[in-house]
Amino acid sequence: MIVAFSISPTTGDETGSVSEAVAAAVRVVKESGLPYELNSMFTNVEGEWDEVMAVVKRAVDVVAEVSPRVGLVLKADIRPGYDGQLTAKVERVERLLGD
Repeated sequence: MIVAFSISPTTGDETGSVSEAVAAAVRVVKESGLPYELNSMFTNVEGEWDEVMAVVKRAVDVVAEVSPRVGLVLKADIRPGYDGQLTAKVERVERLLGD
């Protein structure tokens, strides 16, 4: 499965930035060893249901350590029997576009 998720702490630094809290969450994903990619809006992570959801929970817990309230947006593509889709889905579309 691929999960796209975004964690939003309700508190930031004096400028309103939440980059440090988000970086702590992404560090959890990175240290999990699961395939992932980071973009400006979401972190995408690929793996089995239990391992992906455990990573998302740990990432939320890390952000909750510095914020009294945490928002989570999560979208999942559940397709049993397929892996490597984090890049394969994009490659298929790029091939059709001739890129």
